[in-house]
Amino acid sequence: MLFRNRGWLPVPFLLVPLLAPGVNDPRTTLIGAILMVLGESWRLWGVATAGTVTRRRSRDVQKLVNHGPFAWSRNPLYVGNFLIWMGVITLSGVLWFIPVAILLFAVEYFYIVRYEEGVLESIFGRQYLDYKARTPRWIPRPPAGGSGGEFHWAEAWRSELSTFGQYIIILGLFWAKDRWFPGGILG
Repeated sequence: MLFRNRGWLPVPFLLVPLLAPGVNDPRTTLIGAILMVLGESWRLWGVATAGTVTRRRSRDVQKLVNHGPFAWSRNPLYVGNFLIWMGVITLSGVLWFIPVAILLFAVEYFYIVRYEEGVLESIFGRQYLDYKARTPRWIPRPPAGGSGGEFHWAEAWRSELSTFGQYIIILGLFWAKDRWFPGGILG
């Protein structure tokens, strides 16, 4: 159930920073923006690498993607998501929420990744186990043999357009919060 509903997982990462009081300064704004850009860049590379293959909520997986950022980490889209949401929280200035968000993210994605790895192991067997043995789950590490392969940048940009729109909405909400509710909506 968590796997199928993973699109809702960012809600607490947005609601708490939006509702709680935060302290914004140029440093938190810059660090937050850098984290968001790094996270989205990593995600975009992952989407360009995998195309629509790994972004479905079904067990119908046709090929094991193990090049590009998938050679660096088995979960580059989730690593990108993590950086993006840490950036959103930092940008909001609600810094006390960062450790809570890390814990929430860890618990949520522990179960999602465990499910996905079971599916991939059942489909690809030894090929997936070999990939799993040489590729870290979370913290990216440069691969020994390079990470070349096929990339679909136009498809990735099209796929991420709605994500870019979400960023604009989030930034607009934070701007409105800072303008009309400087102490936080609940503050």
